Amino acid sequence: MSAFEVDPRRLALRPGVKQRRYPGELAAWVADMDFEPCPAVVDAVQRQLATGDLGYPDWKFYTGGSPAAAAFVDRCSRRYEWAIDEHDTREWCDVVQAVQTLLHVCTEPGDGVVLHTPSYPPLWKTLDAMGRRLVGVPAATHRDGWLFDYDELERRLATHDQPVRAILLCHPHNPTGHVFDVAELHRLAAIAERFDLLVISDEIHADLTYAPRRHTPMGAIAPQRTVTIHSASKAFNLAGLRYAVSHNGPRWVRERIHSLPDHLLGAVNLFGAVAAEAAWRHGDAWLAGVVDVIDGNRRALADQLAARLPGVGYRPPDATYLAWLDCRRAVGSTAEFFVERAGVALTDGARCGAPGFVRLNFATTRSILEELLDRMTTALAA
Repeated sequence: MSAFEVDPRRLALRPGVKQRRYPGELAAWVADMDFEPCPAVVDAVQRQLATGDLGYPDWKFYTGGSPAAAAFVDRCSRRYEWAIDEHDTREWCDVVQAVQTLLHVCTEPGDGVVLHTPSYPPLWKTLDAMGRRLVGVPAATHRDGWLFDYDELERRLATHDQPVRAILLCHPHNPTGHVFDVAELHRLAAIAERFDLLVISDEIHADLTYAPRRHTPMGAIAPQRTVTIHSASKAFNLAGLRYAVSHNGPRWVRERIHSLPDHLLGAVNLFGAVAAEAAWRHGDAWLAGVVDVIDGNRRALADQLAARLPGVGYRPPDATYLAWLDCRRAVGSTAEFFVERAGVALTDGARCGAPGFVRLNFATTRSILEELLDRMTTALAA
């Protein structure tokens, strides 16, 4: 079996939420990959276990927290040509914790927050749960992918009668897979400067960008206005290990984070930090293999959908392993329909703010992907 083949019987026995939420169904909903973990990560976790020490880690000599923070800084320089200072980083238990903390200390209830829509459900839900007003930038289809109307955003901001404080950027974008290019990032930076907005940039899918597209950190474009949040959890499938890190460009943001009580947010998991450091320092060959597999899957999905489900709209994403499927012309084809009639679990677009769409996770083997499509095709033809 190759490094990226999956035994369906072993997959079905996994205890995580992806397999357990819809037992007996093919799971293509939550953004976990089906592949086995990166060997470098497994080795690092096993070495930590072999020490026999699961007590408090001794990280006081590391500037940004754990050794993973230094690995993040090195990776930004090596992979993205973005030089940052480890003193300006902060570790978190996950990306959403960082987003919510930043909104808590940098905005007030009732403030507006710009968000590209549709949106990753936890970001959408965060604004509602925290009493922040959504200022949407809706996506529009284009022959080459997705577009966002920044002229309209500027008009909205110029005429808004209540404060708008931040841009919550999902970069690359989930669920569309849109990659914000340098020109687009400069446009967003200019908008942030004109309207005095903090940019909170979730870049968790950055390492899953397909050539010839290239990921450029927002912090490299607008360093004094941007907090960049990163994690190895998506590219290396480590969500359960609970580790993220941010680069906090604006000094005033760093000061507000530091003003919080030191135990309020908890501490990162020992194994999460060990795994992230190993992934970022020793996992690039494995990651390249993953990207090659999912790149093939996104292209195969386009061919298969065109041949078998022409009523379902699909533009291959420029990043991520998530297919954003427009099912508005395929009658009844909601996520609920597919799980009940096809035995396929997908993410309902309504949870992203776009009823009539579904999100399909294609980070799996080609044989499982083909079975997914077989079941969906049969259900729609019945």
